[in-house]
Amino acid sequence: MPHIHCVQSAADIARVAALAHEIWHEHYTPIIGPAQVEYMVPKFQSREAIAAQIDTGARYDLVYEKGQAVGYIGVVPDTAAGELFLSKIYIRRDRRGCGLGRFALDHVESVCRELGTPYIWLTVNKNNHASIRAYEKMGFSHRREICQDIGHGFVMDDYLLDKTLPSAP
Repeated sequence: MPHIHCVQSAADIARVAALAHEIWHEHYTPIIGPAQVEYMVPKFQSREAIAAQIDTGARYDLVYEKGQAVGYIGVVPDTAAGELFLSKIYIRRDRRGCGLGRFALDHVESVCRELGTPYIWLTVNKNNHASIRAYEKMGFSHRREICQDIGHGFVMDDYLLDKTLPSAP
């Protein structure tokens, strides 16, 4: 049975960074190219970057299955606005298609309910077709296109997807 572990220690952060390195290189190299992956991983998913994000309000969780860390989630709640930015939801290649993405999103939705933030939004690369299909299956809708300059000649060319959770009965 999979479970979620809240990232709190330096060892947890190191585990997330190691997963990020593995997953990003495997998944994103064909989508955005090796040069952009090599730029983005240290900038956004290094130990230092993850720790800084946590220090400024982001929450990271590890997804475990059979005692192994197989993925991670990163969210940024904005309770004043009643929303949560789903910044990261990544599962190792060999564990995709096994329901762990749905398990991770169920956890995110639980966090939303606990915080009273019924609106979830995320960005996904326009060429990340498998992830887009998965998000659509889980109830997310397309809102708009976003192209953000991230430096060194690279951009994040994304769709913004969102989902509003139903009110509790």
